[in-house]
Amino acid sequence: MQPFHYSVLKNETIKALNIKEDGVYVDATIGYAGHAKEILKRCPKGFLYGFDEDANAVQASQEALQKVSSNFQIINDNFANLKMVLDDMGIKKVDGIIFDLGFSSPQIDESTRGFSFMNDGPLDMRMDPRNKKTAKTIIDSYSEENLTDIFFRYGEEKLSKIIAKEIYKNKAKITTTLELVEVIKKATGANYFFKNHPERKIFQALRIETNDELEVLEKVLPDAISMLKSNGRICVITFHSLEDKIVKKIFKKYAEVNDLVKGLPEIPDEYKPLIKLINAKPMLPTDKEIAENSRSHSAKLRVIERI
Repeated sequence: MQPFHYSVLKNETIKALNIKEDGVYVDATIGYAGHAKEILKRCPKGFLYGFDEDANAVQASQEALQKVSSNFQIINDNFANLKMVLDDMGIKKVDGIIFDLGFSSPQIDESTRGFSFMNDGPLDMRMDPRNKKTAKTIIDSYSEENLTDIFFRYGEEKLSKIIAKEIYKNKAKITTTLELVEVIKKATGANYFFKNHPERKIFQALRIETNDELEVLEKVLPDAISMLKSNGRICVITFHSLEDKIVKKIFKKYAEVNDLVKGLPEIPDEYKPLIKLINAKPMLPTDKEIAENSRSHSAKLRVIERI
């Protein structure tokens, strides 16, 4: 039985990808194949490459896609290596790429993964269990100053210093997710805890640091743009402001004339914009989708097209 996962902004993403029946597409975060199945249905003469660090997701998506088509290949790797892996396979250009940056419902709900602050489990939070760094090793080995920094930068939590101090003082006693929640509660006080949910922000910060999520995103987007064919598209779904700011900044950079030649009467081709923005403002989930899946409420979809 397949784990249930609700693919956020699925219809909007598939429509925006502008799929060709003989196109080559990449689902850089294939997860449980919600988007990938729809792509395969629409490109019977094409091919789909999928990436995911999570071996469970790879197996589940393999089984799901086999029911649709055989025109796909799934790679158990971080999408940071997307360009290198596809280049080694002889794939230089593609017609479209999807990045769904949220983590899946099965990952959240499986307590042994340690992503949820509502279920007790080990302090893991790795997308790829082959990686050595876990949330627990961060808590055990980072200084109080380092913890404060990641909680503030990646969690945008105003009480980062107070929380980091309490976690650092009690790190030897913190072995599970709910033990961490209790320490956060002690640091912030019950009223602040229940009104502002700092545990959500601290878990987000630890997950981002564990998986180097923002650094990976900054690396892969220029690679993805370089791989697009003319009129090819990239769709990116983000779930928090830090991701969205990076996507917006990089898309803006490649959609504008290079600063070095702005104002010249004639712009050399190598300095012209590489992409155009399909939507100046991000697409958001409908009220109906949010009602069906509350985890979609913060999702934003940005789309670009290669010129």
